[in-house]
Amino acid sequence: MRVNYPTLRLRVVSLIVLAAVTAAAIVPASAFAADEKAPAKPGGPQTDLTASAKSAILMDADSGTVIFEKNSHLPLPPASITKIMTMLLVMEALDEGKLKLTDKVQTSEYAASMGGSQIFLEPGEEMTVDDMLKGVALASGNDASVALAEKLAGSEEEFVKLMNAKAQELGMKNTKFVNCNGLPAAGHVSSAHDIALMSRELLKHESITKYTGLYQDYLRKNTPKPFWLVNTNKLVRFYHGADGLKTGFTGEAKFCLSATAKRDNLRLIAVVMGEPNTKTRNAEVSKLFDYAFAQFTNVPIYKTGDKIGTLNVNKGTVAKLPLTAKHSYSVLVRKGDAKGDIRHELVLEDKVTAPVKAGQKVGKLIVYRGNEVMTEFPIEAPASVDRAGWWKLFKRSTGKLFWRE
Repeated sequence: MRVNYPTLRLRVVSLIVLAAVTAAAIVPASAFAADEKAPAKPGGPQTDLTASAKSAILMDADSGTVIFEKNSHLPLPPASITKIMTMLLVMEALDEGKLKLTDKVQTSEYAASMGGSQIFLEPGEEMTVDDMLKGVALASGNDASVALAEKLAGSEEEFVKLMNAKAQELGMKNTKFVNCNGLPAAGHVSSAHDIALMSRELLKHESITKYTGLYQDYLRKNTPKPFWLVNTNKLVRFYHGADGLKTGFTGEAKFCLSATAKRDNLRLIAVVMGEPNTKTRNAEVSKLFDYAFAQFTNVPIYKTGDKIGTLNVNKGTVAKLPLTAKHSYSVLVRKGDAKGDIRHELVLEDKVTAPVKAGQKVGKLIVYRGNEVMTEFPIEAPASVDRAGWWKLFKRSTGKLFWRE
């Protein structure tokens, strides 16, 4: 049998070219995040935007939709990103009236002894909660973090218990806090996914960006030596729309950042951990933001303060509670996608009986695209309602005939 070598060589070359074209058309699994798995919705970027980070995540702040992930559940030392939880508990205490921005915070010897980033508090020195928050948000003050923790819980140890309880409540499964500032400590870990969850919760307190979005300010303004604060997060100055949240660095954790930026009605959260330097950290976060702002938009459902519905309270001192949006509710869609088939439904528990606590889950807001559920938002009681006495209940039950409350 004679072999036609030129023809054979042509066939071999053709097969090689075909294989190369086929391989090029396949997107490698590692190009997606989701821990080696491509997210089904809304779809991940087709390039690795965080090549240098040990772990990363990109999330829509309103809906919690994850756009991109890379090893996002890997427990790692979070460094000063820890302070996001510290700020969250302080903001909750302010909302609940346990603290006021004008309250004085006295610095203990222990708080003043913190090393690393600090605002150089002296033992016995007093600052307002407002100034302490600036010291944490801009200068990443370890001393200010401990001073606030002691003000709120009596000691850092008790405050850390509150931090871990809140982490459990938020579903932060790969997090354990040992201190309130992120200084190196055995067992003190979190993950990019968990940090995004607590960042999202902090952003529900919209006034926090008045602190985290500042590029510079001063403490001790009316003293001979005012203290200049410059934000450790340079993106708030150099990236359009960036207004937080928190940087972090230790020798073990390397360079970390939980950043947020808002353009139009879309607010994003990007977390990177284990970056080699600040330049790379900021560049990779900027790439994540650029990708999402180019590809996605938000469809608003409710704005902050909009009326959502009414909650009926059985046997309460108040029979009905108006429900309003505590924060904005929206869903993430790709630009150009049809938005007309998006609808929502408020589903409240059948029977809510007093006593009811403020923040108690009483239902959910379900958002659909066609017949498919896009996302669900928990609905909480806006205020506490005590159980009514028998006379009030009697009057209420017969009020249509005889009495008016």
